[in-house]
Amino acid sequence: MIIPLPFFHLLVAALYALGAVTHWRVSRSRQSAYVMPKYVWGFALFTLALHACAIIRAIAAPDGIDISLGNAISLVAFLCVLIAWAFGLMRALPGFASVILGGAAVAALMPIVFTSARRFLYATESWAALHIAIAFSAYSLLFVAAIQALVMVGLEKRLHAGVTALRTPPLLTLERYLFKLISLGFILLTLTVVSGLFFSEQVFGTPFELTHKSGFSVLAWFIYGTLLVGRWRFGWRGRKALYWILAGTLFLVFAYLGSKLVLEVFLQR
Repeated sequence: MIIPLPFFHLLVAALYALGAVTHWRVSRSRQSAYVMPKYVWGFALFTLALHACAIIRAIAAPDGIDISLGNAISLVAFLCVLIAWAFGLMRALPGFASVILGGAAVAALMPIVFTSARRFLYATESWAALHIAIAFSAYSLLFVAAIQALVMVGLEKRLHAGVTALRTPPLLTLERYLFKLISLGFILLTLTVVSGLFFSEQVFGTPFELTHKSGFSVLAWFIYGTLLVGRWRFGWRGRKALYWILAGTLFLVFAYLGSKLVLEVFLQR
């Protein structure tokens, strides 16, 4: 029996929500240290597998690739959780898993809310599909970095308040991982911007046009580039780095998801 796709999305959202609540309860317990049960780690992997199945069924339509707004949000959420799981961030940072799984629970429902008939044909728009895949990977890495930066600021506050029994890596180690994520995301974002600006005709079949999407993407690229230079040259960290990360993330949201929201929901295109 094939599970109806809307029910599949609901199931994935419910499992993400359950995982978020479980992580939150464990991280807020009064135990002497933050210890996440091993079964929760496996539960997250199981949910990821179901989410992957739901995304493949939703996006890989017979007549092409369906990257509507709802599917795009769900795909980015899946990649964010996958990256966080692969890098061990859900184990290392108290509260991180609750935030990212809670957001994924909401995102998993978006394909039910937003739909579109627009398709990318497999044969004629393969370069466009590759461009979008790289862009989604860049967005996901940078979104995970933004969540990690926010959680680290909260963790730093708790440490300054005298909560010293948290079993987490040193903040400097977490910070190095943070900037590795940002650096990798920046490289992929650079490929996305360059392919969109200079190879638009080869990728999309149309000459480049300055739009809100391309403008916000370039601004996000500039912000993350400035952050990495500031980190390398001036040692930016803490709240200063957080502000730059959040600004870059905001422009990324405007660049792709914001543009699709306006086009698909308000303009019906």
